[in-house]
Amino acid sequence: MEPIDIGLWVTGGMLVLVILGMRVAFAAGLAGMLGLIWIFWAKKDYGLDDFGWALGVAVKTAGQVPHSKVSSQALSLIPTFILIGYLAYYAGLTKALFEAAKRWIAWVPGGLAVSTVFATAGFAAVSGASVATSAVFARIAIPEMLKIGYNKQFAAGVVAAGGTLASLIPPSAILVIYAIIVEQDVGKLLLAGFIPGAFSALVYAGLIIGIAVTFKTVGPPVRGFTWRERFASLPPALPIVFVVVTIICFVYNPFGGDAWGTPTEGGAIGAFVVFLMALWQGMRWPQLRDALLETAKLSVMIFTIIWGVLIYVRFLGFADLPSAFSDWITSLTMSPMVILICILLAYAVLGMFMDAIGMLLLTLPVVYPAVMALNGGEAVSAADSAFGMSGPMCAIWFGILVVKMAEFCLITPPIGLNCFVVAGVRDDLSVQDVFKGVTPFFLADAVTIALLVAFPGIVLWLPSLA
Repeated sequence: MEPIDIGLWVTGGMLVLVILGMRVAFAAGLAGMLGLIWIFWAKKDYGLDDFGWALGVAVKTAGQVPHSKVSSQALSLIPTFILIGYLAYYAGLTKALFEAAKRWIAWVPGGLAVSTVFATAGFAAVSGASVATSAVFARIAIPEMLKIGYNKQFAAGVVAAGGTLASLIPPSAILVIYAIIVEQDVGKLLLAGFIPGAFSALVYAGLIIGIAVTFKTVGPPVRGFTWRERFASLPPALPIVFVVVTIICFVYNPFGGDAWGTPTEGGAIGAFVVFLMALWQGMRWPQLRDALLETAKLSVMIFTIIWGVLIYVRFLGFADLPSAFSDWITSLTMSPMVILICILLAYAVLGMFMDAIGMLLLTLPVVYPAVMALNGGEAVSAADSAFGMSGPMCAIWFGILVVKMAEFCLITPPIGLNCFVVAGVRDDLSVQDVFKGVTPFFLADAVTIALLVAFPGIVLWLPSLA
């Protein structure tokens, strides 16, 4: 059997394991390990005496992956970004951000829900994890919405959908993972996420206002805040703004010239600044311990997925599946844009059965080379490309599209992780309630993705200035 055939069989088996409920990390690691054994044994024509040799080589090959890949300095961004978010929450900075958004925005139809979306966007700028954002605002925003008569399903849907903004708005753990997989500049990818992330928040807000205007009982406005109360809410929220500005200035140097440091160092400085602010706000050891524990749990989960999937990716390299898929994609007679849209639709389907990080880790080693080949290759110029952009810009544009699809998958049944998190935090909500509440936001995400595909400048304008 040819290596490509082995790759297809093993990949199919891994997808079956995932659909049956096995965690992506373990399904990918097991599939990768068995695939490596199969390929090495096939080279010896399946001789019984050679099975031990194939097993030994496969174990050595797989054993090198966790340390060689995960020791990458860029991956240290992930725990620091997650730590920033949890420190901000346990220091009470998140509640101040929500209160400021409520006093300034809640007077519009569906105002408290719109305030929640903008507050999650603000929190996303200091937290790299969608799960953490959803968990935080499920505790803060849902009680406020229920208090004034919001439908509980709609309130839960707002929080679950708003939490997805952390996947796109920097600092974003998923964008960092994408950059490492495809070997692109982390700083430019993080910069590219700002405008699409803000644009997504505006589309969500527009949808909420439209629903509130159409159905008067869905989101009653909140009025009565004086201008003094509004301005009084700003100083407690400024620490989060200060952290965001600190990270941006450190990484991108707004005064021109070289950056003051790497994104990794910017994340570490951001975490240190939030830690000092948390101490100033009165955080004590129990809150610090909880923040560190939550950060460790989420970081370990992400790194475990990375370890397992990278073993599978190493197997794909031996099976030569990425190059075969790339050749097949470029041989199709359809328009490159139609093929790209089909790939994005495939992500929407795949995301129904896999978590976002695992999905990207599993697919990008195969899909990314194919998309780059569609555009004309890594080194193609904008004039000679299929999508009207150079190779490096295409890598950034596709990265934002894929991460936006990952956002979409965080709220789609049956594996929408944000929905499970919101239901887990709130005893009065079932997972079914949350899935019903997020349904309108599917339309908002579809509109956003369509506009990002049609107008790449939304994504590429900021990176082109860097």
